[in-house]
Amino acid sequence: MNYKGYIGKVEYDEENHIFSGEVINTRSVITFQGDSVKELETAFKESVDDYLAWCAQDGVEPEKPYSGKFNVRFQPELHQQATVAAKILGMSLNAFIARAVTNELKAVPVK
Repeated sequence: MNYKGYIGKVEYDEENHIFSGEVINTRSVITFQGDSVKELETAFKESVDDYLAWCAQDGVEPEKPYSGKFNVRFQPELHQQATVAAKILGMSLNAFIARAVTNELKAVPVK
């Protein structure tokens, strides 16, 4: 599920016969639930809108789903190999890592 850039992941609780979900692309905890798909979709959108309204009311900048920046920790040898490989290919290390991640994501159904 995707709404205003926020991605919701849904699971079915067989014991309680309810769908429950959580926004997975923020550190903030945003949850929602519903008895049907329609109710779940509505609850997801309402939860995101409530989060954004709460941020506006409290004067807090809403957490953006992702900034595009992150730190990666490698073993020193792997860091060196990636840097050398990037230079051989005439790329920056950033572009090399982005390409590697893009290639790996082809095997996973992520939007």
